[in-house]
Amino acid sequence: MLERWRENDNHKLVIGLVLDDSLDTNDGVQQYVLTIGRWLSTQGHTVHYICGQTNYRKLKNLHSISKNIQLQFNGNALSVPLPVKRRTIQDALRDIQFDVLHVQMPYSPFFSGRLIAWASYDVAIVGTFHVAPYSQFANLGGRLLGYCSRNGIKRFDEVVAVSEPASSMAKNTYSINTAILGNAFDFKRFSLPGPDNNTGVLKLLFFGRLVARKGCLDLLQALTRLDSDNLPLYQLTIAGDGPLRDMLEKYVVAHNLTAYVKFCGYIAEDDKAKYFSEADIAIFPSFSGESFGIVLLEAMANGRTVVLAADNPGYKSLLKDNPQVLFKARDVGALADKLSELMINPKLRQSLAPTGRNIAERYDVSVIGPRLVEYYRLALHKRMS
Repeated sequence: MLERWRENDNHKLVIGLVLDDSLDTNDGVQQYVLTIGRWLSTQGHTVHYICGQTNYRKLKNLHSISKNIQLQFNGNALSVPLPVKRRTIQDALRDIQFDVLHVQMPYSPFFSGRLIAWASYDVAIVGTFHVAPYSQFANLGGRLLGYCSRNGIKRFDEVVAVSEPASSMAKNTYSINTAILGNAFDFKRFSLPGPDNNTGVLKLLFFGRLVARKGCLDLLQALTRLDSDNLPLYQLTIAGDGPLRDMLEKYVVAHNLTAYVKFCGYIAEDDKAKYFSEADIAIFPSFSGESFGIVLLEAMANGRTVVLAADNPGYKSLLKDNPQVLFKARDVGALADKLSELMINPKLRQSLAPTGRNIAERYDVSVIGPRLVEYYRLALHKRMS
């Protein structure tokens, strides 16, 4: 059905990108919204960002129209909007004639749900489902949210998911079928290779928040199993911060890893590409709660860095064409074996890296963006008919 509209309707759209959470952070959904928004703007569309409490991000057409509270859900820290009054929404969006509202899912019935309910009937509603379950509790919470949103779901014209695990959760919690469109990132920004590593020291990288599910402790435990006598010299850079940093630093000292591991703390978004391009191997041992893995794409895009990733559903779905870089999640021995194999075999690394780059290129925003616009136009045709 999507094919019918590929050559039709070239008029520019007015699009509202809707997110309950704040746009101040650089988590996966926020990156998706910002990347898609920038690309849509370059194509001549008018983009409005309708979001939860955002204090620092400066964007044209930013509408921060809720007060948010912080909580933990699905293994992540996020902000949840307090109920928004109809008058507040009307005042913020007065005189904007939207063609499409693109809602990031799952969503709060107190913010996005009300925006959907009060939208004009001729406005197309499109959703992108981003989440994969972290635990049974998170699954139960998703089902409850789906039940509370059951009337609003009927208003959606099209819903896509970023991955197979996200699509499965949409089915299990919201009882909706979704096409799988994939996530989007700026391939060009991350595609430049860094300088050749002529230091004689193999550069390993962990990039992520220092929380339990990201698996940094598993990686450190794997390092203690490596046979240093048979490996090249190496250094692991831990780029990221979080509540477990103190515990991880103490672990490094207690297990005599200080010569091999350094902590860099939080890395600014503008510096990410540099860290990835300089790494020989980037390791992502996250064991749950990953619906996709934008960070894997960012690491693979330069065509030299090899990614080593746990086989959680999101990463496994993304890397299914490169299974050699996967290891069993939470299996420290399997991680140590895979890491050792890559460290001692530069030819293997050189053979795997181009496949990673090819995977990453498929998710460039210049590929995903036009397909998303097709869904917008299909949704509009459904409204008009």
